[in-house]
Amino acid sequence: MNKENKIRLRFAPSPTGYLHIGSLRTALFTYIIAKNLGGKIILRVEDTDQKRKVEGAVEKLIEILDWVGIKFDEGPHTGGDYGPYVQTERLSLYKKYANELLEQGKAYRCFCSSERLEKMRKNREAAKLPSRYDRKCRDLSEAEIGQKIKAGEKFVIRQKMPFEGEVKVYDEIRGEITFRAEDLEDHVLIKSDGIPTYHFAVVVDDHLMEISHVTRADEWIPSFPKNTLLYRDFGWTPPKFIHYPIILNKQGGGKLSKRQGDVAVEEYRDKGYLKEALINFCALLGWHPKGENEILSLEQIIEDFRIEDMGANPAVFDVEKLDFFNGYYIRQKGIDELSELVLPFFIQAGMVKKQGEKFWNALSGEEISFEFIRKAVALARERMKKLADAPELVRFLFEPKLEYDQALLAWKDMDLSVAKENLKKIRGILEAIPENEWNRENLENKVKEFIAANSLKNGEYLWPLRVVLTGLKASPGPFEIAEALGKNKTMMRIHP
Repeated sequence: MNKENKIRLRFAPSPTGYLHIGSLRTALFTYIIAKNLGGKIILRVEDTDQKRKVEGAVEKLIEILDWVGIKFDEGPHTGGDYGPYVQTERLSLYKKYANELLEQGKAYRCFCSSERLEKMRKNREAAKLPSRYDRKCRDLSEAEIGQKIKAGEKFVIRQKMPFEGEVKVYDEIRGEITFRAEDLEDHVLIKSDGIPTYHFAVVVDDHLMEISHVTRADEWIPSFPKNTLLYRDFGWTPPKFIHYPIILNKQGGGKLSKRQGDVAVEEYRDKGYLKEALINFCALLGWHPKGENEILSLEQIIEDFRIEDMGANPAVFDVEKLDFFNGYYIRQKGIDELSELVLPFFIQAGMVKKQGEKFWNALSGEEISFEFIRKAVALARERMKKLADAPELVRFLFEPKLEYDQALLAWKDMDLSVAKENLKKIRGILEAIPENEWNRENLENKVKEFIAANSLKNGEYLWPLRVVLTGLKASPGPFEIAEALGKNKTMMRIHP
């Protein structure tokens, strides 16, 4: 495959904490584009900001992306031909290329102290001038530079930006964007400690790793001309750039923040959001499939994806839509798989204890079977938005004794005494059903046959039965509940 057809994309996070939902979208689209075009995805760790580095962040990031289903072809954890894949292990490369720019007169050493820079910025702000570097050191003579270096003065390396004209850049979503050169600052490439800035390192790394497409959020568009001019100064062909639209929160329309949903992906997982739902939801934050169907697996998204179907308009983070997707994927799970997924939430809620292969009802202390847990999950499945909802939805199954207002037994304007009499009749019908015939269908048939044969109202019998079994106003159907409880517990809850 020649270089023009070599598709290589990278996800390049900083190890400064957890992976948030906005970063997951970036990683996801990077993966989708790479796989859709038959290319590779590379993990590169941008750790030059050592003050904010969090130990173990890279390992946690790899773990959570692996859980989602994003696996890298190259990276610090898997190797490859374009390493090192950690920026602090590439410092000699940045130094080499910064020196090239210095030798060619495309960059310069700036010896201005932080105090002078702060004073300069304040003065410019007071004069209502753009708050940027005044280029004091841009035209120092070689003799002046030599004297300052000999005196031990610290310096940064800045890029020489053009004074006038236009810088045209091209984004695959927005098309051509034009910037005025006079608005650009001679930005820092290498800091005084020899560490590169993000804007310098990213260009060097992307070129050396032969990255074909750069994907990032649109907040990086203001730095786009800096990147483009660096490629031009080095004589390198820039990759294609794709800037994803900003994500707004649904309430208020402001940029998504941690308070409004941009929390760590681990938190979504720990609340019981499924990876299928997160993938489906995040893929629609900026991309629009051709058809009307929005329920799409990762494989379908990769197959259907086209860069031209992405939009520049802000994407809206709607947690209700995420809940819809999650509820849908929960209901697609087989009951055995779903029960295994829900079990940790039962344990965490203090409802179930597990030791080896045995289970106990933590509220009553009695041993229970996994079949009982399966039936509990089956009752919760239709009403779950996330796995963490399950414990409260079916806690009544685990309670040794229900506490509720007896008045709740009466349906509509029905007298409480009538409701209790109706329960006695139901109890008699259920008592006659053998243990080996105790299932939802048989229970329902027997009770409804009695109601129909006597021209009675369903609500006057089924409502009090539902309440006496759950203690709740809203719950699954009484026959599903009775099946899950079993005959003995059902009879104990229906008081004579």
